Amino acid sequence: MQARWFLAGMVLAATASQAFSDDDVIRLGNLKFAHYGAISYMKELAPKCGIKIEERMFAKGLDIMPAIVAGDIDVAASAADAAIAGRAGGAPIYAVAGFAKGGARIVVAAGSPIKKVADMKGKKIGVARGGAQELLLLAELAKAGLTWSDQPGKDVQIVYLPFADLNQALMQKQIDGMAQSEPQASQAINKGFGTELLKPYDTPMGEPIRTLVMTEKLYNNKPLAAKFMKCFVQSTRAFMDDPKLAQNYVVSNMFKGQITADDYKDAIENSPFAYELTVEHIQTTTDFMVKYGVGRMAKPPVAKDWVKLDLLDQAKKSLNVK
Repeated sequence: MQARWFLAGMVLAATASQAFSDDDVIRLGNLKFAHYGAISYMKELAPKCGIKIEERMFAKGLDIMPAIVAGDIDVAASAADAAIAGRAGGAPIYAVAGFAKGGARIVVAAGSPIKKVADMKGKKIGVARGGAQELLLLAELAKAGLTWSDQPGKDVQIVYLPFADLNQALMQKQIDGMAQSEPQASQAINKGFGTELLKPYDTPMGEPIRTLVMTEKLYNNKPLAAKFMKCFVQSTRAFMDDPKLAQNYVVSNMFKGQITADDYKDAIENSPFAYELTVEHIQTTTDFMVKYGVGRMAKPPVAKDWVKLDLLDQAKKSLNVK
Protein backbone atom coordinates (compact mmCIF):
# COMPACT_ATOMS: atom_id res chain seq x y z
CA MET A 1 0.00 0.00 0.00
CA GLN A 2 2.82 2.39 0.93
CA ALA A 3 4.54 1.67 -2.37
CA ARG A 4 1.30 2.44 -4.22
CA TRP A 5 0.91 5.80 -2.44
CA PHE A 6 4.58 6.59 -3.10
CA LEU A 7 4.16 5.82 -6.78
CA ALA A 8 1.03 7.97 -6.95
CA GLY A 9 2.91 10.81 -5.29
CA MET A 10 5.75 10.52 -7.77
CA VAL A 11 3.28 10.67 -10.67
CA LEU A 12 1.62 13.79 -9.21
CA ALA A 13 5.00 15.44 -8.66
CA ALA A 14 6.07 14.67 -12.20
CA THR A 15 2.80 16.05 -13.54
CA ALA A 16 3.21 19.24 -11.51
CA SER A 17 6.78 19.73 -12.67
CA GLN A 18 5.67 19.34 -16.28
CA ALA A 19 2.66 21.65 -15.92
CA PHE A 20 4.59 24.13 -18.00
CA SER A 21 6.78 22.79 -20.75
CA ASP A 22 9.63 24.84 -22.18
CA ASP A 23 7.21 25.94 -24.89
CA ASP A 24 4.97 27.57 -22.26
CA VAL A 25 7.74 29.58 -20.58
CA ILE A 26 8.02 33.23 -21.58
CA ARG A 27 11.19 35.11 -20.63
CA LEU A 28 10.43 38.71 -19.75
CA GLY A 29 12.88 41.60 -19.69
CA ASN A 30 11.78 44.39 -17.34
CA LEU A 31 13.03 47.57 -15.65
CA LYS A 32 12.79 48.60 -12.00
CA PHE A 33 10.49 51.62 -12.24
CA ALA A 34 7.14 52.25 -10.57
CA HIS A 35 5.16 52.33 -13.81
CA TYR A 36 6.61 48.95 -14.85
CA GLY A 37 4.82 47.31 -11.91
CA ALA A 38 1.93 45.75 -13.83
CA ILE A 39 4.47 44.11 -16.15
CA SER A 40 6.24 42.58 -13.15
CA TYR A 41 2.92 41.47 -11.60
CA MET A 42 2.20 39.36 -14.68
CA LYS A 43 4.40 36.57 -13.35
CA GLU A 44 2.05 36.23 -10.38
CA LEU A 45 -0.97 35.78 -12.67
CA ALA A 46 0.82 33.69 -15.28
CA PRO A 47 -0.12 30.21 -13.95
CA LYS A 48 -3.81 31.13 -14.22
CA CYS A 49 -3.13 32.24 -17.80
CA GLY A 50 -1.64 28.85 -18.67
CA ILE A 51 1.93 30.12 -18.95
CA LYS A 52 5.04 30.63 -16.82
CA ILE A 53 6.85 33.97 -16.90
CA GLU A 54 10.50 34.24 -15.94
CA GLU A 55 11.37 37.87 -15.21
CA ARG A 56 14.85 39.35 -15.57
CA MET A 57 15.60 42.94 -14.55
CA PHE A 58 17.83 45.22 -16.62
CA ALA A 59 19.33 48.67 -15.94
CA LYS A 60 17.70 50.29 -18.98
CA GLY A 61 15.68 49.35 -22.03
CA LEU A 62 18.60 49.41 -24.45
CA ASP A 63 20.34 46.75 -22.36
CA ILE A 64 17.53 44.29 -23.07
CA MET A 65 17.96 44.38 -26.84
CA PRO A 66 21.20 42.34 -27.02
CA ALA A 67 19.49 39.67 -24.90
CA ILE A 68 16.61 39.60 -27.40
CA VAL A 69 19.02 39.28 -30.32
CA ALA A 70 20.80 36.45 -28.47
CA GLY A 71 17.47 34.64 -28.05
CA ASP A 72 17.42 34.97 -24.25
CA ILE A 73 14.37 37.25 -23.91
CA ASP A 74 10.93 36.86 -25.52
CA VAL A 75 9.11 39.99 -24.33
CA ALA A 76 10.42 43.30 -23.01
CA ALA A 77 9.12 46.46 -21.40
CA SER A 78 10.93 49.67 -22.28
CA ALA A 79 10.59 53.25 -23.37
CA ALA A 80 9.54 53.62 -26.99
CA ASP A 81 12.90 55.03 -28.06
CA ALA A 82 14.77 51.99 -26.72
CA ALA A 83 12.41 49.74 -28.67
CA ILE A 84 12.88 51.83 -31.80
CA ALA A 85 16.66 51.79 -31.48
CA GLY A 86 16.54 48.05 -30.87
CA ARG A 87 14.47 47.45 -33.99
CA ALA A 88 16.82 49.66 -36.00
CA GLY A 89 19.76 47.67 -34.67
CA GLY A 90 18.35 44.35 -35.83
CA ALA A 91 16.37 43.15 -32.80
CA PRO A 92 13.55 40.96 -34.24
CA ILE A 93 10.74 42.66 -32.31
CA TYR A 94 7.24 44.00 -32.77
CA ALA A 95 5.69 46.72 -30.61
CA VAL A 96 2.48 45.12 -29.34
CA ALA A 97 1.07 47.43 -26.63
CA GLY A 98 1.67 50.42 -24.41
CA PHE A 99 1.76 49.90 -20.65
CA ALA A 100 2.19 53.36 -19.09
CA LYS A 101 2.17 57.03 -20.05
CA GLY A 102 4.48 59.81 -18.99
CA GLY A 103 6.87 58.75 -16.25
CA ALA A 104 9.39 61.59 -16.43
CA ARG A 105 10.13 64.90 -14.72
CA ILE A 106 12.81 67.53 -15.09
CA VAL A 107 13.99 68.18 -11.55
CA VAL A 108 16.42 70.88 -10.38
CA ALA A 109 18.25 71.22 -7.08
CA ALA A 110 16.26 72.65 -4.20
CA GLY A 111 16.74 76.42 -4.10
CA SER A 112 18.01 76.48 -7.69
CA PRO A 113 17.81 79.73 -9.68
CA ILE A 114 16.54 77.64 -12.63
CA LYS A 115 12.86 78.56 -12.98
CA LYS A 116 12.36 77.67 -16.64
CA VAL A 117 14.22 75.61 -19.23
CA ALA A 118 15.90 78.73 -20.71
CA ASP A 119 17.60 79.23 -17.32
CA MET A 120 19.59 76.04 -17.88
CA LYS A 121 22.08 77.99 -19.98
CA GLY A 122 25.52 77.47 -18.48
CA LYS A 123 24.33 74.56 -16.34
CA LYS A 124 25.01 70.82 -16.12
CA ILE A 125 21.95 68.61 -16.57
CA GLY A 126 22.03 64.89 -15.92
CA VAL A 127 20.14 62.19 -17.81
CA ALA A 128 20.45 58.49 -18.59
CA ARG A 129 21.59 57.88 -22.15
CA GLY A 130 19.11 56.14 -24.39
CA GLY A 131 16.03 56.54 -22.21
CA ALA A 132 12.82 58.41 -22.91
CA GLN A 133 14.09 61.10 -20.56
CA GLU A 134 16.98 61.94 -22.88
CA LEU A 135 14.70 62.53 -25.84
CA LEU A 136 12.26 64.56 -23.73
CA LEU A 137 15.10 66.70 -22.35
CA LEU A 138 16.54 67.43 -25.79
CA ALA A 139 13.12 68.35 -27.14
CA GLU A 140 12.69 70.84 -24.26
CA LEU A 141 16.16 72.34 -24.79
CA ALA A 142 15.47 72.75 -28.50
CA LYS A 143 12.13 74.38 -27.76
CA ALA A 144 13.93 76.88 -25.51
CA GLY A 145 16.48 77.62 -28.24
CA LEU A 146 19.41 76.12 -26.31
CA THR A 147 22.31 74.10 -27.67
CA TRP A 148 23.80 71.12 -25.86
CA SER A 149 26.66 68.65 -25.78
CA ASP A 150 28.23 66.21 -23.37
CA GLN A 151 31.36 68.36 -23.66
CA PRO A 152 31.85 71.99 -22.51
CA GLY A 153 31.23 74.72 -25.08
CA LYS A 154 27.49 74.61 -25.70
CA ASP A 155 24.67 76.29 -23.78
CA VAL A 156 23.98 73.19 -21.69
CA GLN A 157 26.39 70.42 -20.75
CA ILE A 158 24.67 67.04 -20.68
CA VAL A 159 26.02 64.68 -18.02
CA TYR A 160 25.17 61.07 -18.82
CA LEU A 161 24.66 58.90 -15.74
CA PRO A 162 22.76 55.70 -14.93
CA PHE A 163 19.25 56.25 -13.55
CA ALA A 164 20.41 55.00 -10.16
CA ASP A 165 23.18 57.64 -9.93
CA LEU A 166 21.26 60.73 -10.98
CA ASN A 167 19.61 61.45 -7.63
CA GLN A 168 22.92 61.14 -5.80
CA ALA A 169 24.59 63.51 -8.28
CA LEU A 170 21.84 66.08 -7.81
CA MET A 171 21.95 65.77 -4.03
CA GLN A 172 25.72 66.28 -4.05
CA LYS A 173 25.34 69.23 -6.46
CA GLN A 174 27.49 67.57 -9.11
CA ILE A 175 24.71 68.50 -11.55
CA ASP A 176 22.25 71.41 -11.54
CA GLY A 177 19.25 69.42 -12.69
CA MET A 178 18.18 66.11 -14.18
CA ALA A 179 15.65 64.51 -16.47
CA GLN A 180 14.66 61.53 -14.34
CA SER A 181 12.22 58.63 -14.39
CA GLU A 182 9.70 57.61 -11.74
CA PRO A 183 9.75 56.92 -8.83
CA GLN A 184 13.27 58.35 -8.54
CA ALA A 185 12.08 61.81 -9.65
CA SER A 186 9.33 61.87 -7.02
CA GLN A 187 11.76 60.51 -4.45
CA ALA A 188 14.15 63.43 -5.04
CA ILE A 189 11.30 65.88 -4.50
CA ASN A 190 9.90 64.12 -1.42
CA LYS A 191 13.34 63.91 0.20
CA GLY A 192 13.74 67.66 -0.23
CA PHE A 193 16.85 67.90 -2.40
CA GLY A 194 14.96 68.34 -5.68
CA THR A 195 12.23 70.60 -7.05
CA GLU A 196 10.12 69.88 -10.11
CA LEU A 197 10.82 72.25 -12.97
CA LEU A 198 8.27 70.67 -15.29
CA LYS A 199 6.83 67.49 -16.71
CA PRO A 200 8.39 67.54 -20.20
CA TYR A 201 5.31 66.78 -22.27
CA ASP A 202 4.70 70.18 -23.90
CA THR A 203 6.74 69.68 -27.09
CA PRO A 204 5.45 68.22 -30.37
CA MET A 205 6.67 64.83 -29.14
CA GLY A 206 3.95 64.88 -26.47
CA GLU A 207 3.65 62.46 -23.57
CA PRO A 208 5.76 59.32 -24.00
CA ILE A 209 4.12 55.90 -24.06
CA ARG A 210 6.11 53.04 -22.54
CA THR A 211 6.15 50.16 -24.96
CA LEU A 212 5.75 46.40 -24.67
CA VAL A 213 7.69 44.57 -27.37
CA MET A 214 7.54 40.92 -28.38
CA THR A 215 9.91 38.87 -30.50
CA GLU A 216 8.72 37.99 -33.97
CA LYS A 217 9.11 34.33 -33.02
CA LEU A 218 6.70 34.62 -30.10
CA TYR A 219 4.30 36.84 -32.04
CA ASN A 220 4.09 34.19 -34.76
CA ASN A 221 3.22 31.55 -32.13
CA LYS A 222 -0.32 32.87 -31.97
CA PRO A 223 -1.77 30.62 -29.22
CA LEU A 224 1.08 31.35 -26.80
CA ALA A 225 1.27 35.04 -27.75
CA ALA A 226 -2.49 35.36 -27.17
CA LYS A 227 -2.16 33.82 -23.68
CA PHE A 228 0.59 36.28 -22.82
CA MET A 229 -1.35 39.27 -24.08
CA LYS A 230 -4.46 38.30 -22.12
CA CYS A 231 -2.26 38.01 -19.03
CA PHE A 232 -0.89 41.52 -19.73
CA VAL A 233 -4.39 42.99 -20.00
CA GLN A 234 -5.52 41.19 -16.83
CA SER A 235 -2.49 42.39 -14.87
CA THR A 236 -2.87 45.97 -16.06
CA ARG A 237 -6.60 45.97 -15.32
CA ALA A 238 -5.91 44.58 -11.82
CA PHE A 239 -3.57 47.49 -11.08
CA MET A 240 -5.99 50.02 -12.53
CA ASP A 241 -8.95 48.64 -10.57
CA ASP A 242 -7.11 48.15 -7.27
CA PRO A 243 -4.61 50.97 -6.58
CA LYS A 244 -3.82 49.49 -3.15
CA LEU A 245 -2.78 46.18 -4.73
CA ALA A 246 -0.58 48.07 -7.19
CA GLN A 247 1.01 50.20 -4.46
CA ASN A 248 1.72 47.27 -2.15
CA TYR A 249 3.20 45.16 -4.93
CA VAL A 250 5.50 47.88 -6.27
CA VAL A 251 6.63 49.19 -2.87
CA SER A 252 7.05 45.79 -1.19
CA ASN A 253 7.85 43.34 -3.99
CA MET A 254 9.67 45.41 -6.61
CA PHE A 255 11.42 47.96 -4.39
CA LYS A 256 11.56 45.96 -1.13
CA GLY A 257 10.56 49.04 0.86
CA GLN A 258 13.22 51.29 -0.70
CA ILE A 259 10.52 53.79 -1.71
CA THR A 260 7.62 55.08 0.36
CA ALA A 261 3.91 54.92 -0.34
CA ASP A 262 4.02 58.68 -1.06
CA ASP A 263 6.88 58.19 -3.55
CA TYR A 264 4.78 55.57 -5.31
CA LYS A 265 1.58 57.64 -5.37
CA ASP A 266 3.39 60.71 -6.71
CA ALA A 267 5.14 58.59 -9.32
CA ILE A 268 1.97 56.92 -10.59
CA GLU A 269 0.14 60.24 -10.80
CA ASN A 270 2.79 61.11 -13.37
CA SER A 271 2.91 57.69 -15.03
CA PRO A 272 -0.53 56.05 -15.09
CA PHE A 273 -0.90 52.46 -16.26
CA ALA A 274 -2.25 52.03 -19.79
CA TYR A 275 -2.81 49.55 -22.62
CA GLU A 276 -2.83 51.72 -25.70
CA LEU A 277 -0.17 52.38 -28.29
CA THR A 278 -0.45 53.96 -31.74
CA VAL A 279 1.54 53.74 -34.93
CA GLU A 280 1.54 57.54 -34.99
CA HIS A 281 3.21 57.83 -31.58
CA ILE A 282 5.99 55.41 -32.53
CA GLN A 283 6.58 57.24 -35.81
CA THR A 284 6.68 60.64 -34.09
CA THR A 285 9.17 59.31 -31.53
CA THR A 286 11.27 57.86 -34.35
CA ASP A 287 11.29 61.20 -36.16
CA PHE A 288 12.43 63.03 -33.01
CA MET A 289 15.18 60.47 -32.44
CA VAL A 290 16.47 61.13 -35.96
CA LYS A 291 16.21 64.90 -35.48
CA TYR A 292 18.25 64.91 -32.26
CA GLY A 293 20.61 62.06 -33.05
CA VAL A 294 19.35 59.77 -30.30
CA GLY A 295 20.06 56.12 -30.98
CA ARG A 296 22.34 56.85 -33.96
CA MET A 297 20.21 54.78 -36.30
CA ALA A 298 21.62 54.06 -39.75
CA LYS A 299 18.17 53.07 -41.00
CA PRO A 300 15.28 54.22 -38.79
CA PRO A 301 12.42 51.70 -38.79
CA VAL A 302 9.05 52.73 -40.22
CA ALA A 303 6.45 52.40 -37.49
CA LYS A 304 3.71 50.85 -39.60
CA ASP A 305 6.04 47.96 -40.48
CA TRP A 306 6.56 46.76 -36.91
CA VAL A 307 3.75 48.07 -34.68
CA LYS A 308 1.35 45.11 -34.38
CA LEU A 309 -1.71 45.80 -32.23
CA ASP A 310 -3.95 42.89 -33.25
CA LEU A 311 -3.09 40.73 -30.22
CA LEU A 312 -3.91 43.61 -27.87
CA ASP A 313 -7.22 44.26 -29.59
CA GLN A 314 -8.15 40.58 -29.39
CA ALA A 315 -7.18 40.30 -25.72
CA LYS A 316 -9.15 43.38 -24.74
CA LYS A 317 -12.18 42.18 -26.66
CA SER A 318 -12.08 38.71 -25.07
CA LEU A 319 -11.87 40.26 -21.59
CA ASN A 320 -14.48 42.98 -22.27
CA VAL A 321 -11.93 45.74 -21.68
CA LYS A 322 -12.45 49.04 -23.48
